[in-house]
Formats: sequence, structure tokens, C-alpha cells
Amino acid sequence: MAGVAPIKPEEWYETIPMSDGVTLIHEPWIKPFYRCNMWHVRGRDRDLLFDSGLGHFSLRRHVALVTGRPILCVASHSHFDHIGSHHEFEARAIHEGEADILAAPTAKATTADKWANDAMFNRIPENWDSSRYRVLPAPATEMLGHGDVIDLGNRAFEVLHTPGHSPGGIGLVERKTGIFLSGDIIYDGPLIDDAWHSDREQYVATMEGLRLLPVNVVHGGHFPSFGRVRFHQLIEEYLEGRHKAGCHLAGKSR
Repeated sequence: MAGVAPIKPEEWYETIPMSDGVTLIHEPWIKPFYRCNMWHVRGRDRDLLFDSGLGHFSLRRHVALVTGRPILCVASHSHFDHIGSHHEFEARAIHEGEADILAAPTAKATTADKWANDAMFNRIPENWDSSRYRVLPAPATEMLGHGDVIDLGNRAFEVLHTPGHSPGGIGLVERKTGIFLSGDIIYDGPLIDDAWHSDREQYVATMEGLRLLPVNVVHGGHFPSFGRVRFHQLIEEYLEGRHKAGCHLAGKSR
């Protein structure tokens, strides 16, 4: 990318309205495999932000959608590409299984040591230096567990604990609409079950449990959204792959 001008902060983020009051916020200059989908949901009493991206540029300064109203910033899990801007929000929530990482992030714990480098970009952002990149501490103000409900006033999202990709991974389902904010446990792309704290046995158990989830649309942590049929295809493809590899009882990945 020599000779190509870096991307300025005001050009870094893009918002794309979806249906049912859901908006995608993403960083289009990051390659799709690494690019986190941030999901904003408008509520009557407060808004929800599910994941907060890389954090190199201020999310609150450059995306008007996440300012001016009470907002709960929820982490689907604690990898760097999902929690980079959490420190900008007063109300922050995560599963207790990864709360220690959100409070005191390190390059290894957030997987930044492996993935946060120049190769993740289509165009480099202004003032980027991978050797100096850090996720700032953002201690949770609220712990979320399986079955908890996030109330926005006129709509409610149920917390599903989805370990496998990471121990404290969660998804949020709105049963009234069939919307599933799935994080990194399932999306329409290569699923990662070999991060430093991934567990393939738990991943299989989570996928088997998701078979029963009534969904209409899935907004994943990466790649485009999809519907019910593709949801079940992806589940069965993963389970079949693990079965063929003989890994469904293999235990924790190293």
C-alpha cells in the first residue's frame, strides 16, 4: 500500500440501516475476514450496541448514532476486534467468563498479538502502528449470564451463553422478531475454533443447542447477515466437519 494515502478518521466508519431498528456499523477498510460487525439496536428507553470494533479511531466521535442517548455496550466476547471502543461507553457488559480480559486486556488474551497487523487492512488508517496498538481497559459495569434479559423498554434481548470460539462468548436473541445477534459463534464465513482459549467440544455442544433456536435473521460478528435456512446449513456444516475430523470429543484446542 506504499504511496496510497491513509484513511482519515472521518472516512473510517460506515453505518447501514437494516430492518426492525437494527443498524450495522462497520469499518469498511478492514478486510472482511477481520472486519467486526457492530450492531446498534434502537430502544425506547435506551439503545444497545453489540461489539465496538477495532478502536483505533473513536467510535463515539465519528458515529453520531452512538451518541446522545443512553446506551449499553455489550461485548460478544473479548477479542480485540470486538472490544476496541468499549472504553468509550459508561455502561459496559460482558459474560463473566471473559470479564477479566475486558478489564485488563493484553495482546495475547485479545488475540491482537496474532491478528492486529497491517495485513488486516485494505487501506491503512491514519496514524496506525501495529507495534503500538493496544486495547484500553474497560471494566464491565454489568455481568451477563445465560438467560439474562437486556431490556430496552420496548424490546428485550435474551442472553445465550455460546462458548466454543471463546469461553465467555454470548449471543443475543429477540424472540419476538427472531433476530439473533450471534457474535463469532456463527457467521457466514470461516469459523474459528482454534484461538488460544477456544474449545472444540464446547463449540460442538453450542452448535447442537443452536439447532433449536427459532430465528428469522442472524446478524453475525463478521460477514453479511443471513436467514433461517442458511443458519441451519452453517450449523450442520460445522458439526459434520467436526464429526469427520473426529474432534467432537477432542476437548480443548491448543
